[in-house]
Formats: sequence, C-alpha cells, structure tokens
Amino acid sequence: MRRTDIRIPVTLLMMVWFACGGLVVAQAQPPQDRINSALARARQAGVPVSLLEGKVAEGKAKGYPLERIAVAIERREGVLEHASQVMKGQPGTGDAELSVAADALESGVTDNVLRAVSELAQRDRRAVAIVALTQLVQLGHSPGAALARVQEALKRGPEALLNLPAEAGPGRGPGRDVPPGTGNSGESSGGSGRGNNSSGPPTSVPAPGQATQPTKPNKARVTPPGR
Repeated sequence: MRRTDIRIPVTLLMMVWFACGGLVVAQAQPPQDRINSALARARQAGVPVSLLEGKVAEGKAKGYPLERIAVAIERREGVLEHASQVMKGQPGTGDAELSVAADALESGVTDNVLRAVSELAQRDRRAVAIVALTQLVQLGHSPGAALARVQEALKRGPEALLNLPAEAGPGRGPGRDVPPGTGNSGESSGGSGRGNNSSGPPTSVPAPGQATQPTKPNKARVTPPGR
C-alpha cells in the first residue's frame, strides 16, 4: 500500500509555534501586570479607570488572591467597555450610570433593552431606572417584560420606579411574565390559578397589617447610586 507523503509548510509550523508561545506567555503574565493591562485598555477605550480601581481595592480589602482579582478586573473591563458602547450618545452619562449599565449587562439585560431604557428615562432618573430593570431581570422577569414595567413606572413618577421591584415580585422565567395591568405577577392569566394555588396576593406582597419591607433577597426599594 502506497504511503502518502504529507508535507506541512514551514511557514505554517512557525505560525502555530508563535501562537502557542504567545498563549503561554499570556497565561504566565503576573496578575498585577494583567490588572495594569486592563487599566490601560480602559483608558484607551474612554472607560473611567476609577470604576476598576475601586474593584481592585475592594478585592484586596477582602483578602482575595491577586490572581482572582486580575480575572475579575479583566472581565469587568470588557463589560464596562461594552456598556459604554451601548450607552454611547446618551447625554450626561456619568460613572454611576456606566457602572449600573455594566451590572445590567452582567445580569442578562440585552443591549437593545438597556439602550431603550436609557432613552426612555430622564437624565436624573436614568441610573435608578437601570437598577430597577436589573433587579426585575434578577427576579426572573424577561428583559422585555422588565422594560415594559419600568416604562409604565416612569409614567407614574419616581416613587413608582423606586418601589417597582417589590411591587412586581418574582418573575416566572423568560417569556412567562404577566404584563403590567393584566393581574398580579404571581397569578396566571385567565384566573385559572395554575402555577399558584393560592387566591391571595403573591408572596412578595405583605398581608394587611404586616410591614411593607419584604424578606430577603428581594429589596423593597431601589437605592439610587451615591446615596
């Protein structure tokens, strides 16, 4: 049986060699150098370095290994850079808004929804609206349903926006939220009661005479950044 002669070009071998060598060097880079590189990328992209330096200080204060801090800073820098692109064009976007926008993206809020809520909310309510949106998604509401609830709360005023996560209650998974105005979030449409055997309010709504502060992990109010 004739054996096929396979010849690999020298140029291809050299490319593979240098690529593997570069990967090994990147992995062997000291954590502090990786942190410095992330800070440099942030400066180049126009991302406030203070948002990353605060994370570094927090990690060191909690005694986290520098390697773990480097991984977190590299990831956060990428998300902040992404958020700055999504928020680009919004007047008055400050550090607080960019930070909560990055939190929203990490929580599963899509680019389109984040951009939409940024355009809907007034400048002085934008950060609070993004925080409320993020908390709704964390509670299990789909990004689209969360956006509809935030939009409706913006029409009712600041207090409605602050209390929105507690009023909405836990979601029921992507695409299964009850839209605003169609009933309690813990009830199924049509009043059939499937998924909730109780005819009373959702668990996030206190019974008469009880405190309005829900139990953890849900928060009754959204605390604006800086307060």
